[in-house]
Amino acid sequence: MNLVVKLMQKFKDRDTQNKLKVYQDKVELIRKRNLEAWDDQQLQAESLRLQEEAKSGTPLDDLLVDAYALVCEAAKRKLGLQPYDVQIMAAMALHERFVIEQHTGEGKTLSAVMPAYLNALTGEGVHVLTFNDYLANRDAEWMGPIYRFLGLTVNSVQAGMSLFEKREAYAKDITYVTAKEAGFDYLRDTIALNEADTVHRPFHYVIVDEADSLLLDEARVPLVITGESGSSSDDGIRFAEVARQLEQDEHYDFDEFQRNVYLNEAGSAKAESLLGCGNLYDSHNSHLLTSLNCELHVESLLKKDVDYIVKDGKIELIEEYTGRVAENRYLPDGLQAALAAKEGLQSKAGGKILGMITLQHFISLYPKICGMTATAHASAMEFKDIYALQVVQIPPNRPNIRIDHPHRIYTHKEAKLKALVQEISSVHAKGRPILIGASSVEESDMLAEALAVAGVLCHVLNAKNDAEEADIIAKAGEIGAVTVSTNMAGRGVDIRLGGGNPTQAEVVAMLGGLYVIGTHVNESVRIDDQLRGRSGRQGDPGASVFFISLEDELLLRFGINKAIRAPRQDEALEESVLRSKIAHIQRVIMGQNFHIRQELNSYSDMVEDQRRILYAERLGILNGEKPMSPSEQRVRLFYIDEFWADHLAYVSYIREGIHLESLVSGNPIDEFHAQITQAYEQIPTKINSESANMLVRLGGSNDPAKWEEFGLKSPTSTRTYIINDQYIQNKRSSWTAMTVFAFGIRNILRPIFKLSEF
Repeated sequence: MNLVVKLMQKFKDRDTQNKLKVYQDKVELIRKRNLEAWDDQQLQAESLRLQEEAKSGTPLDDLLVDAYALVCEAAKRKLGLQPYDVQIMAAMALHERFVIEQHTGEGKTLSAVMPAYLNALTGEGVHVLTFNDYLANRDAEWMGPIYRFLGLTVNSVQAGMSLFEKREAYAKDITYVTAKEAGFDYLRDTIALNEADTVHRPFHYVIVDEADSLLLDEARVPLVITGESGSSSDDGIRFAEVARQLEQDEHYDFDEFQRNVYLNEAGSAKAESLLGCGNLYDSHNSHLLTSLNCELHVESLLKKDVDYIVKDGKIELIEEYTGRVAENRYLPDGLQAALAAKEGLQSKAGGKILGMITLQHFISLYPKICGMTATAHASAMEFKDIYALQVVQIPPNRPNIRIDHPHRIYTHKEAKLKALVQEISSVHAKGRPILIGASSVEESDMLAEALAVAGVLCHVLNAKNDAEEADIIAKAGEIGAVTVSTNMAGRGVDIRLGGGNPTQAEVVAMLGGLYVIGTHVNESVRIDDQLRGRSGRQGDPGASVFFISLEDELLLRFGINKAIRAPRQDEALEESVLRSKIAHIQRVIMGQNFHIRQELNSYSDMVEDQRRILYAERLGILNGEKPMSPSEQRVRLFYIDEFWADHLAYVSYIREGIHLESLVSGNPIDEFHAQITQAYEQIPTKINSESANMLVRLGGSNDPAKWEEFGLKSPTSTRTYIINDQYIQNKRSSWTAMTVFAFGIRNILRPIFKLSEF
C-alpha cells in the first residue's frame, strides 16, 4: 500500500514540476518584455488596449504575458516592488484556478494583483475575499495605486457601509471584501423588493485569501439574515439549574468521540423528578428534552475561556482555528440561550430566518474560483472533492532554513509547564525573541503567570485583548520579546525580525531568529504549520518546537495515555513511536472531519439547490424579465420570500429531529431529502394561491402606499449573523445519526463482548 502511495506522490510531484517549468518559461517571456523604457502614457495606452481586446472576446490566456508585464512595471513604479519570479508563477496558477500554497512572507498580496488585473479587463468585476475587514481595507489601499495607474477602479467593502457605498464598491473593477460581508450582502439582495436596493452584480472571478480557512474550516458556517428579534426569555435558567444537579457517569454519558452528551436511565429519572413533567420522552415533552439536552451540552462540553468568553455582560464565542473572538457569531438558538443561562445572562430570542447560505455555497456561486494560503497541500483531497480545485505548491523565493525540532513529549501537564518555563527562561536570557502558541485564553493567562513568577515578562495576545494585536505583533520579533498567544498569531500575521529595524534584525538573526514554541498540537496539522510559519519568513533563520503532554485533550481523547504506560516523570519521553502516533491521530481526525463535512453537505446541498431554483425565478421577476404589473411583481416577490422563510423554519425543525427519525426508518439523509422535497413541491401552489388572493384584495392597485397598508413590505429591520456550526460539526459537538447509533450499539454490545470502556 505504501508503495502505491509513493508512486502516486511521485506522479503528482512530476506533474507539479512540469507545471512549474511551463510557468517559469512564461516568466522569461514576461521579463523579456522589459517595459522600463516605456513612459507612463505608453503603459496606460497598453492597458487600455488590453481592456479593449478582452471586451472584444480575446481569450485572457492570450493576454496574460502582456498583462503581467504591465503589472510588474506598474508595481515597481508606484510601490517600489519588483515581483519575484515565484510570485509571477503563483499569479499564473491563480489565473488557471488553482489553490496555491505559498510560504509565509512570500508576498501573496502582490501575487494576487496580476490575476485580479487580468480577469478585471473584461469589465465583469473581480472579488478578492480576505480574512477580515482590516486586511480588505489595507490590501485595497496598498495595491490600489497599481490598478488605478493602469486605468482600473478598486475599492474595499467594510461592515457598516451604507447601501449606496456598498453598491459603488461592488461596481468597481476589483473589490476587496471579507467572505462573510460579501455573503451577508448577497443575502440582503435575495430579499430586496426593488432592484435599486441590491448591491451585487453577477459574480465572475474570485481570489480567496487564506483559502484553507475559508473554503474548508469555515465552509459549513451558515450565514443568516433574520427579521426583527423576539423578546428576551429566562426559561433557560430553570434548565441550567437542573443540568447542574446531574453528575457525569451517574446521570449522563459521552459518545466515543466526546462530541455529545446523553442522559442515561438514572439521569432521565432525576430530570423528570426535578422538572415534574412525567415521562420526559413523551411527545408533548419534546421541548423540555431539547432544552435540557442543550443545557447539558453547554454545561459539560463548552468551557469558559476556551470555547467562549464573557465580556461586557455578553457571551462571545472564540473561533477554534484563529483564537479570536468570533464577531457576530452565535450557536444555534437553543444552544446560545442555554449558554447564556449557564452564565446567568439573558438571551434574546432570534427573529424569523429570512435567508441562509453556507460560505461554501456562497463561494461556489462564482464561476471562476481560485485561492491562496501557506497551508494547502495537507488538504488537497478536500479541495478537489468539494470545489474541484487542485493544489499547486509554489517554491519559496529563498530557501526555508527554519529548524523544526521534534516534539517534546511529557507524561503530565505539570512536567510540560515546568519544561516550558525553563526553556523560555533559558532562550529569553540570550535575548532571542520567542512566540508561544497556547491552546486557549485560559492556558495563555496561566502560562503568563508562571513566566512572571520565573521573572520573564511577556506580552499576552488572546481574545480578551485582541484590540492590542497590531501593537503586540509589531514588537514580537524584537530582541528579548516574549509573546504568548492563542491561535490569533497563527494566520495572516507577519512577524519581522527586530520589529522591522534592520540593525536589530541582524542581531536577532545572529541569535537564531524567531523561536516558535507550541504548547500543544492541534487537530489539524495545517494549524500547527501556520504557527511554525511565523518563523523563517523570506529565508530568515528561525526554529520551532512543540511541547506536548499525555494529558493534553487531544491525546486523552485517543487514549494515548493508556497505550503508553510510562512512569510519571519530569523529563521528556524519548519514545519516537509517540511522535508517529500523534501524527497518525492528526491524519485520522482530518479524515474524520472530511467525512463529517461530506455527510453534512448532503443535508445542506439539497436545500441550496431548492434555494437557487426559487431565487432564479425571483431574480427574473425583480429584473423585469417577466411581463408583470408593478403590483403583481411586488405581491409575487413578497410571497416567494414568505414561503421560503417558512420552508427554512420547517427544514430546521426536520434537521434537528432527523437523528431520532433515523433510528426507526434507516438512512437519515434519505428521510430528510424525502420530507423537504415534499414540502418544497408545495411552495409554488401556495405562492400562486396567496398571490391571486392578494391581487384581488388590492384591486390591481399600483399604489405603494396601498402595498404598505396590506403589509407587502420589507422587514423594518434585519439582523445578520453566523451560526457557529460547532453543535453539529466540531470536536465537542457533532450530533449526527451515526454517533447516536454507534454509541447506542456500543452500550448494548459492551457487556456481551466485554468491550473496554475506551
